[in-house]
Amino acid sequence: LLVEPRWTLLFVLRERLGITGTKAGCERGECGSCTVLIDDQPRYACLTLALEAEGSEITTVEGLLNGEELGTVQRAFVEHDAFQCGYCTPGQVVAAEGLLRANPSPTEQEIRVAMSGNLCRCGAHQRAIAAIETAARLMGGAS
Repeated sequence: LLVEPRWTLLFVLRERLGITGTKAGCERGECGSCTVLIDDQPRYACLTLALEAEGSEITTVEGLLNGEELGTVQRAFVEHDAFQCGYCTPGQVVAAEGLLRANPSPTEQEIRVAMSGNLCRCGAHQRAIAAIETAARLMGGAS
């Protein structure tokens, strides 16, 4: 894909590739709605130039599906009703996936720290923590 040097990864994903699971929230790195994994590391797509991601593996919430089935973290979020309006959910799920890839058995405090960059204005944070603990268990960790 040919991109302009000023285009963010968020813009390219949504407007050029039509991958719309990644949400535009604040567009200044404060809310986490645009979180994607770049080489398994959570990053804000709104603050990442598309050129910075060249040659990297980029995973969006769509990439966490197992075929047509929800991935483990996605299923845990549904099970725990870890969303209300749902706008922040893709970023929350992707950030949680990145955490569990790096640390399969996080403590509650480690989850809170890892998720601190993802804001839920509806207040579903406690249910998100429970969902991440469940996902860790399902993925073989001992959270």
